Amino acid sequence: MSALSPDVLPAEPVPATRWWRDAVIYQVYVRSFADGNGDGIGDLLGVRSRLRYLADLGVDAIWLTPFYPSPMADFGYDVADYRGVDPVFGSLEDARALIEDAHALGLRIIVDVVPNHTSDRHAWFEAAVQAGPGSPERERYIFRDGDAPPNDWESIFGGPAWTQLPDGQWYLHLFAPQQPDLNWAHPEVHAEFADVLRFWLDLGVDGFRIDVAHGMVKAEGLPDVGYSGQARMVGTQVVPYFDQDGVHEIHRSWRRILDGYPGERIGVAEAWAPTPQRLANYVRPDELHQAFNFHFLNTPWDAERFRHVIEVSLETVALVGAPATWVLSNHDVKRHVTRYGGGAAGLARAKAAALLMLALPGSSYVYQGEELGLPEVLDLPEEVLCDPQRLRDAESGRDGCRVPLPWSATGEPPFGFSPPGITETWLPVPPAWRDLAVETQLDDPDSILNLYTRALAIRKAHPSLGDGALTWRPSPDGVLAFDRGPAFRCLMNLTADWIEVDRPGESLLASSNPSISGNVVRLAPDSATWWAVENV
Repeated sequence: MSALSPDVLPAEPVPATRWWRDAVIYQVYVRSFADGNGDGIGDLLGVRSRLRYLADLGVDAIWLTPFYPSPMADFGYDVADYRGVDPVFGSLEDARALIEDAHALGLRIIVDVVPNHTSDRHAWFEAAVQAGPGSPERERYIFRDGDAPPNDWESIFGGPAWTQLPDGQWYLHLFAPQQPDLNWAHPEVHAEFADVLRFWLDLGVDGFRIDVAHGMVKAEGLPDVGYSGQARMVGTQVVPYFDQDGVHEIHRSWRRILDGYPGERIGVAEAWAPTPQRLANYVRPDELHQAFNFHFLNTPWDAERFRHVIEVSLETVALVGAPATWVLSNHDVKRHVTRYGGGAAGLARAKAAALLMLALPGSSYVYQGEELGLPEVLDLPEEVLCDPQRLRDAESGRDGCRVPLPWSATGEPPFGFSPPGITETWLPVPPAWRDLAVETQLDDPDSILNLYTRALAIRKAHPSLGDGALTWRPSPDGVLAFDRGPAFRCLMNLTADWIEVDRPGESLLASSNPSISGNVVRLAPDSATWWAVENV
């Protein structure tokens, strides 16, 4: 904590045109959003067909996971060509049309860039393998000689981070063996990615989500870490291959490229850092615009813990003048309905968490399907599981949060994810998801989908929401209470009991209806409410 007041958390005044400071950005995991060509796999045509849904939901931008040519060893995060589209997902013309259609609906497009590693099928790596030890081609990657792995580094997916080629040299891969790490000490790597960014910016994208933005630079001499189980320690301390200070010069150079384009194109860091202060380094004024706040995502269901994370997050980004970001789920973690307990209790908490997130200062990220209250699918058949992270341990697999979305309430699975007549999808859709389908929820005024839609409409219209300051209000134990400006209050009850508080004003929105009697409000368990404040 800094010396700032514990009750009033400041934000720097900024021009209203800086859309990214309070944008709500919807993450599309392309394989699982919508299937446009009937092969059971989501694609760009499918995304185009559902853009109106996203515009009606009320989000400001869409972040697309990788759709580049790839052998799919890590489902697109092993890129073989950074300037193309994999035939599974469509064509470059489909990408151009998607960007144009999104812009016509007022939606911005953010795409992934994967700079830490390529696919082993990338032309550079294939040339490096063919050229042999000591060749210029191998200098673009991290190769070392030796009879044993050059150090004790471990892959995030489990096992050693080194693989030996038949010619005796080892290459580094901090993820799967099919994802060799690039050598960012080589000028050709810098030049290549600068050109890749310009390629997509010229095509019209509005920014980049930077995968493993804390990677790229490795400590001089590649020293040992000194312990095993390294994947579970990432984000808790600096290791020789992540969050090295040298990454920041890369991000500064990319910021200069982004600033050279009109319309405020942005960079968003997926960065794991051991402290909020080190995470804030990624969003200094001359670096990236946003960084994901995984500390908020990982917060357990406890009022004091949430308040602490919110306070620290806001105070830290205020030191560098950046907006906070808030995210509850993504394609790499268990869905928060399940993390919060599952069933009716998990859904109630997910609704409350959505109102909390959307009331906080800064930018929010919505992972596809969270607006439907989708749970983690925990009983996928063994034969369909395909996430390489399962190599580390079965519990760490990410397949369960990547199951295709249900759109239609009629027929059998996959409930409108694919065109009529297609029943087989790359991961099976549970039969119970008929009741969670978009079509079902649109007809239910009390659905979580309609809660998200109303919340996003209020957020967009209310002058106190979005960017700005937050002021904590006194509250009973287990309750969070804060104001946004002079006319808005959020109350959140994180306990299992009904809790009585003074009525702040007129109710705007509730995840679960409170009991109101005169000037007294009884907050439902595991609920959040928004209020138009009176007599402040």
